[in-house]
Amino acid sequence: MDNILTLMIFIPLIGAAGIIFIPGRYHEYIKAVGAIAAAIPVLLAIPLYMQFDPANPELQFVERFSWIPAYNIEYYLGVDGINVAMIILTAIISFIAIIASWGINDRVKGYFALFLLLETGMMGVFCALDLVLFYFFWEVMLLPMYFLIGIWGGPNKEYAAIKFFIYTLIGSVLLLVAMLAMYFSHGHSFDMISMAQSNNFLNHAPISLFGWALPFAKTLYIMLFICFAIKIPMFPFHTWLPDAHVEAPTAISVILAGVLLKMGTYGIFRLCFPIFPEITKAFGYGIAVFGVINIVYGAFVAMAQSDLKKLVAYSSISHMGFCLLGMAAVTAEGYSGAMMQMFSHGIITSMMFLSVGVIYDRAHHRQIDGFGGLAKQMPIFATVTAWGFFAAMGLPGLSGFIAEILVLLGSFEAYRFFVFLAATSVIITAAYLLWTIQRMFLGPVNEKYKDLPEINGRELFTLVPLGIITLIFGIFPTPVLNLFHNALANLATIVAG
Repeated sequence: MDNILTLMIFIPLIGAAGIIFIPGRYHEYIKAVGAIAAAIPVLLAIPLYMQFDPANPELQFVERFSWIPAYNIEYYLGVDGINVAMIILTAIISFIAIIASWGINDRVKGYFALFLLLETGMMGVFCALDLVLFYFFWEVMLLPMYFLIGIWGGPNKEYAAIKFFIYTLIGSVLLLVAMLAMYFSHGHSFDMISMAQSNNFLNHAPISLFGWALPFAKTLYIMLFICFAIKIPMFPFHTWLPDAHVEAPTAISVILAGVLLKMGTYGIFRLCFPIFPEITKAFGYGIAVFGVINIVYGAFVAMAQSDLKKLVAYSSISHMGFCLLGMAAVTAEGYSGAMMQMFSHGIITSMMFLSVGVIYDRAHHRQIDGFGGLAKQMPIFATVTAWGFFAAMGLPGLSGFIAEILVLLGSFEAYRFFVFLAATSVIITAAYLLWTIQRMFLGPVNEKYKDLPEINGRELFTLVPLGIITLIFGIFPTPVLNLFHNALANLATIVAG
């Protein structure tokens, strides 16, 4: 299908424009338009998946024409093994999240318009192959997310929104400076693919800054890496995430964890690794160190939480550490494990945040010790929530297990001690998730909540498909692994030299 990527990017934007012209009192029409605009990219993801050839190393579904000719800026979109899974993930999670937003009844028009604008930005980041276009979509995401947290969030929403904005803006400035330096050093071109193929930055003259001679390529690499590390978020750039998650509406927490965090690891895969392979290899040990810090630190801090949403937020920090460890391995298995973890974590953490939203809508709090015996009162909800928790702890038969085992296998030869620490943290993960299940769902029913209604059909509609995906790809992960394994194996070969 021609222009499939453009359609996936801009149909949500067209939906947002349509919502603007609907009178604000017609909530149901606004929500319906939002759902349709988010559903179409999911439908388009089907031919994208069916027609994508993972054995073909060339870019596919390419759309390319001159955008600003005077500066060689292009409207350049394309799909390869590095981004195809993330495009499909974004379509799925965005649709699920907009259905989960059905309970929003305050300033509905603004919420759904901003949500669809956010989806356009996210989809554009994963499709863009021109640096200016990439940066444009990267910035498009910033303002909608700021307002979605700052207007529809919790009691400390302004603080959380400003903190998110500042952290992301710092990363954006680093990306902008690095982008301009790469443009002037690459024949006045922003073509990300040709930059990776030419590999002409390593021998560039050093940068003179306040009398210091800074290695050109290493400086650019570090700037790009920090920008993407903030988004992951990698320790010590992680502190914005728990605040943003706790204050954000449920659906926005789903987008944050399910899609936005993956943009950090995707940026490293797309820019840092192929454009600076020698530096990537040299910095591999450091990336592994920070990955293990994320894994262990995130797991222990999650165990200390009394707020269910904050527990899930810190568990995301821990699980994203597996991505970093796999990326540091410079092996096909490690890279594939990291990408599988990106996809799987996007599905699993979305389930977990949706479950938090279900109980918060009924009890109006998230204190884990404030519940008890919910499995008797809400057996279907308890089952679905436990399913997401089991997937998060890497239970065999669910997709989280496949991702983590690939990371550990791919990293074992290079970082045996780190693999031991990462594997040990799986026990900690199981401990805090099982402890949470025990406190919330087992034991006597809390009399205060003996009349809580069971999970409803709309909520099941958002959760059950995600649970099915974790099961299918936990038993038979080949359809996902085939999308990116060959491309990442080639990338690992390039980085390994």
